[in-house]
Amino acid sequence: MKIPESNRTTIKAVVRHYEDSQGDAFRAHLGGSIIGRPCDRALWYTFHWCTEVKHSGQLLRLFQTGHLAEERFVSDLRSIGITVFETDPATGKQFTVSACNGHFGGSFDGVGQGFIEAPKTWHLIEMKTHNEKSFTNLVKKGVQEAKPEHYIQMQVYMYLANPQLTRAFYIAVNKNTDELYGERLCLDPVIGKATVQKAESIIASDRPLSKITEDPSWYLCKFCDHQAICHGQKAPAVNCRTCMHSTPIEDGEWHCTRHDMDIPESVQKSGCELHLYNPYLLDQFAEPTDSGEYWIRYRLKATGEEFVTGTDKGQFTSQEIQAVEDKRLLTDEAVAGLKAQFDGTIQSNQ
Repeated sequence: MKIPESNRTTIKAVVRHYEDSQGDAFRAHLGGSIIGRPCDRALWYTFHWCTEVKHSGQLLRLFQTGHLAEERFVSDLRSIGITVFETDPATGKQFTVSACNGHFGGSFDGVGQGFIEAPKTWHLIEMKTHNEKSFTNLVKKGVQEAKPEHYIQMQVYMYLANPQLTRAFYIAVNKNTDELYGERLCLDPVIGKATVQKAESIIASDRPLSKITEDPSWYLCKFCDHQAICHGQKAPAVNCRTCMHSTPIEDGEWHCTRHDMDIPESVQKSGCELHLYNPYLLDQFAEPTDSGEYWIRYRLKATGEEFVTGTDKGQFTSQEIQAVEDKRLLTDEAVAGLKAQFDGTIQSNQ
């Protein structure tokens, strides 16, 4: 007989270990691995840490499977005489590229020479794993059409590499059958330059860029990490990058005008008690009507009633705005009375 499964099992413990160890999903820079995604607004949200994403243990293991495959890819290429460097000999670290004052960049899997199709040419190497459906589509259509994010990722990496690379080798495996796929790609400097310009426009903007669509049920929006703040009434995460006082500056750093200081990355993630939302981040449910040095008055779009955000007594902090699911509570007289009488704060029940 099969032993009945309890709520505590070995497998569940393994999965939970991945979930407990994942940390936060915030990346310091706008990544080259995602710059090919079609929605500039979603990329702006990601760069400004608007949504903290937590993955399931199963998905985290899947990510790790992709990383584990890289060692085998390298071994396969070396076994047929191809020279592969996984790290930069000059630094001993992974190959990286950077642009936009250090706010945009990424790392690539390696470089190689000795490919049978062009033995003397150095190639950027990108390694990917695919499921059956994705792999079949890749073989049928090629990287550019089947995986445009991967294609643009390689283009911008070749374009920014120093010295610049003119060829890339994309190697992929079907996780179901272990079938391999390889494709050589030429650098297109027009695409490389345009991609860097796209990153520059996202980083330089003080407000979210245009949505790819106003339809929240469209498939890209439906599965987007930022759907709840882009199409719903959820307020973004509270950290320095969602605060109106922070600005990206040189060398990948951020500056706070309220404290007149550069903000270390570790501090950016938690923010401070004086956080004040960039007002464009609340435009799904409220519009600013007035402001002072450290407060903003908003009108709810649904009711026309107003509330004030700030850190003085009677004002709503950013943490409270995020905690409230029904934003009408921000203009509720009973809530205002409780805050005034007991100097209380609204907290999330999650």
